[in-house]
Amino acid sequence: MFGRWLGNRTNRAKGTHPAPGLPIPPSGGMVSCRVLDPVNEPLRHAEFTVTDAQGRRVVGGEADPFGSFVATVPAGEYRLAVSADGYTPYRGSVTVAEHGHAAIGDLTLQVASPPALPEPGDWEMEPMHSSIAFTARHIGLARIHGRFDTFAGAVRIAERMEESAMHVVIDAASIDTKVKMRDDHLRSADFLDVGRYPTLEFYSDRFTHRGGSRWAVTGALSLHGVTRTVTLDTEYLGLGSGMENETRAACRATTELHRDDFTVSWQTMLARGIAVVGPSIRIDLDVQIVPKT
Repeated sequence: MFGRWLGNRTNRAKGTHPAPGLPIPPSGGMVSCRVLDPVNEPLRHAEFTVTDAQGRRVVGGEADPFGSFVATVPAGEYRLAVSADGYTPYRGSVTVAEHGHAAIGDLTLQVASPPALPEPGDWEMEPMHSSIAFTARHIGLARIHGRFDTFAGAVRIAERMEESAMHVVIDAASIDTKVKMRDDHLRSADFLDVGRYPTLEFYSDRFTHRGGSRWAVTGALSLHGVTRTVTLDTEYLGLGSGMENETRAACRATTELHRDDFTVSWQTMLARGIAVVGPSIRIDLDVQIVPKT
């Protein structure tokens, strides 16, 4: 049984079928829930994960526009985790009977206190515990994963976080996909053209609080001699301490770039029969910053 539920909980008798037309295997059952905020509005972006007794993920996903989810699982004992950005997550246990329906009912998540922000002042990226990675689809093949090994960054935290600023410089030649021939090609004039454009640079323009621990960091990215506005979808992870008890702050951020926006044309290379990465590239940053000394 689940722990304390905030809101109404409904149950159905064993053997009832809550969703006509949705098949349940003979050895399986169903679990469902609706996730609400403190004013009883559905949390449509809530995420759920069902794990077994060994902690292995069985099923997971995102709630529908009404805050509801339903999943079919083998009969047994499970743990359910429900989370939504800006809210305190819930974890509990549930029993699913064969061809039964563990209808949990309404679950209200409470607003979480946002993590403490860094102190105002100058901070810098700590490269040993930071990474700048990317994922691109190879035309006709699988995804390519890579990273930039050399970079530096500075962050000036203002009294109002929204007025803070960030500057990141990336060494273009440090691109690394673990395949030397491909890396040499990416450094060539066909792609990054590192001889003419040795760095990628990002200057932030504004920080926007999106609620909870979510921020949008918008700024100018210069790549391949072209500057475009991009927005980093950022999750602030809070403050911590390093091995020498120095204060540090951490965040994760993502954005998507379109190569044509930076005049890195792939149609020409396709016409020449060169296998290339696709037109969109996902950038993932995992960053820790420390006070500048």
